[in-house]
Amino acid sequence: MLSVSNVSKKYGKLLANDDLSFSVNDGQIAILLGPNGAGKSTIIKSIAGLLRFEGEITVDGFANKSLEAKRILGYVPEMPAVYDLLTVGEHLEFIRRAYRMDDDGYGETLLKRFELWDKKDKLGKELSKGMQQKLSICCALVHRPHIIIFDEPLVGLDPHAIKELKEVFVELKEEGASLLISTHMIDSVENYWDVAHIMVNGKIAATKVNNPEDEGESLEEMFFKITEGQGSE
Repeated sequence: MLSVSNVSKKYGKLLANDDLSFSVNDGQIAILLGPNGAGKSTIIKSIAGLLRFEGEITVDGFANKSLEAKRILGYVPEMPAVYDLLTVGEHLEFIRRAYRMDDDGYGETLLKRFELWDKKDKLGKELSKGMQQKLSICCALVHRPHIIIFDEPLVGLDPHAIKELKEVFVELKEEGASLLISTHMIDSVENYWDVAHIMVNGKIAATKVNNPEDEGESLEEMFFKITEGQGSE
């Protein structure tokens, strides 16, 4: 379970996250929706331990910056950051060694699913942006994290990779993992989500639970009602 409690983050005078509180339960897919500048990437980076913030973030009860939390957390950043002089295969080996894991074959499975197996000997700097994004996803998943955060994960992916990643979302959920997906593209998450938080100007403006029997306004309708006319930060 991922828990975010009263988290605020400032960049100088700009309040990027304003007293955010939400949780992602085991076996649940939560999404953060909002226009560019709403503060989605800031809270994702805070959860990943890349930013200082006020408030509390816990990963299965552990403080998010603790070693215990980092062992069970996976993070796919908005912009892939691969090592120029490591091959695709060496990237996964590096991650496994960092987590002191034996090679159980899962890395090979991921590379094949995302059509990178034939690129396993290519250097990071030789990969296209789309391939770097796919490698970033593989690196985030290879240690089998229980909680995974994705920041705009579908941007730049080819249709096959998008299909595979959506299948991975469902598989992880069925295995009991907690997933948090940040995006500004509603159609990209379709019906994979269980709960959606709509962010505007650093705050959660509304939360919607995915209930097939709900005859009220759709997530898309709610999103545009809230964000229409809202400027970016």
